Amino acid sequence: MQNSLTRKPIEIKISTVVAVAILLNESSFPALEAALQEMTAGSPDFFDDEFAVIDVEAITDQELDWNALIPLFKAHGLNPVAVRHAREQDHATIRSHGLSIDVVSKPRQEPEIQSAAVEAAPAQPAANPVPAEPVAPAVVAEPQVIIRNMPAMLVDTPVRAGQRIYARGADLIITASVNNGAEVIADGSIHIYAPLRGRALAGATGNTEARIFALTMEPELVSIAGIYRTFENGFPPLQAHHPVQVKLNGDSIEVSSVKSAG
Repeated sequence: MQNSLTRKPIEIKISTVVAVAILLNESSFPALEAALQEMTAGSPDFFDDEFAVIDVEAITDQELDWNALIPLFKAHGLNPVAVRHAREQDHATIRSHGLSIDVVSKPRQEPEIQSAAVEAAPAQPAANPVPAEPVAPAVVAEPQVIIRNMPAMLVDTPVRAGQRIYARGADLIITASVNNGAEVIADGSIHIYAPLRGRALAGATGNTEARIFALTMEPELVSIAGIYRTFENGFPPLQAHHPVQVKLNGDSIEVSSVKSAG
């Protein structure tokens, strides 16, 4: 009874929500509709009502029919919650659909440091010159390379269907299986010491060097830095009894066996 009296009707806490990014490179509604149809193969639950941020940076000079576009994404299982890089004149229409305007903060530009050349004054000859001692050549120190280690989040229980795990600002290490219908996400790399059968998304904030490792790969979807690949036609044949890694090769996903050295 005492707890119910002291508990506030509403509490606001910081929460992390993972959203996929929809990058639009085309404004034509028929082209976008056809692309979504091909991507999902007509499956209404392909995206499973994922939160989505629509990014229109590539087509800011083109007119978009927001009244048709937003229902199109919802019809294909995407749940838009915000729009990034939208034109000022479109803000009212976007907000009328219940979406937010995602303001992208620009990185602070550090002031440029210019080195001024200092002209040395001419040396005055000494009255009684003394032979100069030999001077050792100056040692130029090599630039120091700083390696930033990313922390890791450890999960040692199976990730079941419907569960989503997000390692924010960290690698993700899982020592149990990731089942069908589960989703694991990391800003760094993902290491799974068991079968991967669900979805794995590494480099979620754009880290193209991130990778996905698993002892057994049977995933529904893998993604590195937003570039994804599905396996409706089966997983590519690889050498048996070897762990598998997923990485980016240019703009495409590359899947290969991890072979031990020697």
